[in-house]
Amino acid sequence: MLIGVVGKTNTGKSTFFSAATLVDAKIAPFPFTTIEPNLGKAYVRSPCPCKELKVKCAPKNSLCEDGTRLIPIDLIDVAGLVPDAHLGKGLGLKFLDDLRAADALIQVIDVSGTTDSEGNPTDFYDPANEVISLEEEMSHWIASIIKRSWSKIKGKKMDSIAGLLSGLKMTQDDAEKAAAKSYLPTEDVNWSDDDILAFSKEVRRISKPILIAANKIDLPASEKNYQNLKERFKDRIIVPACAEAELALRKADKQGLIHYVPGDTDFKILAQNIPEKQLSALSFIKERILKRYNGTGVQELINRAAFDLLGLIVVYPVEDEGKFSDHFGNALPDAVLLKKGSTALDLAARIHTDLANNFICAINARSRMKIGKEYVLKNCDVVRVISSAR
Repeated sequence: MLIGVVGKTNTGKSTFFSAATLVDAKIAPFPFTTIEPNLGKAYVRSPCPCKELKVKCAPKNSLCEDGTRLIPIDLIDVAGLVPDAHLGKGLGLKFLDDLRAADALIQVIDVSGTTDSEGNPTDFYDPANEVISLEEEMSHWIASIIKRSWSKIKGKKMDSIAGLLSGLKMTQDDAEKAAAKSYLPTEDVNWSDDDILAFSKEVRRISKPILIAANKIDLPASEKNYQNLKERFKDRIIVPACAEAELALRKADKQGLIHYVPGDTDFKILAQNIPEKQLSALSFIKERILKRYNGTGVQELINRAAFDLLGLIVVYPVEDEGKFSDHFGNALPDAVLLKKGSTALDLAARIHTDLANNFICAINARSRMKIGKEYVLKNCDVVRVISSAR
């Protein structure tokens, strides 16, 4: 799964990406700091079964911090958006094309209203414009993809359009749902430009669901703007965030100055000789952000993208159901992210195609009960797959 970090220029987008991944993305207060997309690993936070099962886990593909499992997920930070990007303004189609592979988007907006539509300093800018602009640009971009091949599609069935949109991870079923929601025929496709745009809006909703990071929540006008956004966009997930605070905490943790687990609402100071200026900043973060907003928002956004937008669950495959371990005795070694509704056979295929091709059965390690290939996995299941493959 790939989560895209998007937004207009100079909203703290690259700071958000750096805080989530500790990748050194370029950060500067001017437009187009990011030109080439940055790729990195963030972590989804989930309770680890180790305490419940009374085992000391030995993670291989993830981390465990005192019963909190941190599971890697891919993030991409793309160039900043400007109005009319689909017409080539700013970095234009490059921004949009870099988003093709993303499964969900975190839109970082400047909720303080101190940057205009092109990322330049200003006062009293309405951040709601950013929410609307991104959706419009993406819908027009998808419409342009369809129109470029319209002569080959016109008069045909939906499978032609579905094939065209496969690069956006749209299936034929997805395309038919988008057409149905737009009240458009699917047998003899002969749509107007307005029909194509309406269809494209539904495609965007299905293929690129968006949640909103109300970033710079610590600045003066931010709280009022945040409340206005929640009132105006009641159907959206909007999370107050301070990417700068998260980045400061993660760097301090990496330096051994504090102990901080991403997503926690507090941290522990470890070092005795922290400079006064840095100590004051940490105190501000604790009182003004962590306590007031139950965290910096960065980890919550990643979790909600994974669990709310993408509908993922965490499953723990093992080879010894008695010890909840692999064949080396490592307890709960791997944590796997799968789509809600995935089966035991899907888990086998995720581990190795040979396991799926030679699937015999699986065992629910908690109950020790055999389960078949059609068993629908639950979040935090611990499962052993039995196969005839060697």
